Amino acid sequence: MRSKLFVPGSRPELFPKALAGPADALSFDLEDAVPEGGKAEARRLVGEALQSPGFAASTKILIVRVNGLATPHFEADLSAIVGPRVDLLNLPKVESADDVRTAVKALARLEKERGLSRPIGLLANIESPRGLRLAAEIAGADPRVAGLQIGFADLFEPLGIDRTDAAAVHQVKLAVRLAAGEAGLWVCDAAYAAIKDLEGFRAEALAAKRLGYIGKSCIHPSQVALANDIFLPTEAEVAFARRVVEAAAQTKAGVFTVDGRMIDAPFIKRAQAVVAMARQFTPPAA
Repeated sequence: MRSKLFVPGSRPELFPKALAGPADALSFDLEDAVPEGGKAEARRLVGEALQSPGFAASTKILIVRVNGLATPHFEADLSAIVGPRVDLLNLPKVESADDVRTAVKALARLEKERGLSRPIGLLANIESPRGLRLAAEIAGADPRVAGLQIGFADLFEPLGIDRTDAAAVHQVKLAVRLAAGEAGLWVCDAAYAAIKDLEGFRAEALAAKRLGYIGKSCIHPSQVALANDIFLPTEAEVAFARRVVEAAAQTKAGVFTVDGRMIDAPFIKRAQAVVAMARQFTPPAA
């Protein structure tokens, strides 16, 4: 999931464009992108779209960001969107493992009622000081948690922390990546609000890649191609990874060298992941 494009749930005219676009994942937003008075209509529009033939035929990862557990909209959002074509439920403002378990219980009940055999996963947002402090517990709260995502606006703005402070951003990203790593999960990078600042987007995405993030949230289609390119392994990275995988297959030694670098189990695992990602996203030669 190199790119995850937010699509306002109240803008159905954007749905077909998003489905036809290059984003790996689409996140239909019922929360921040929808004003209070439009929540019911947005959930109806997204719910109907998820049952349409176009959505059923799409191979994209489909995500819905619902309103938080503390809002009066959570249960209604779930009722409208739970179905076979939802891959992940994006749960905002998660503050504890109990929040995860509450959401899972509600999901499981609806899935059982509707005869769904494939459980919907959870993408948990870390958006508060408490959520950040308990991020590892949130990540490990239930097998349905597939990954974590940071919400910098909700985390930084109430505290007066400058979103452009690279040191602050780096510290939070590293903390969340390590918390997710404890549970064996991935992390998707936060959105970058300055839509016209593509160089800023690029720099932040590259920094996230270096921290082991799998991709980046996009709030405008112009950001998608950049994310897809940045989070795809480079030719040099893929070539080195292939040499590592091939060397590992040919030796019984626990430690060996490739291109003058010491290689052991963690490096082999990373190389295998790089090769798999390249295979997934690189089209076959003509």
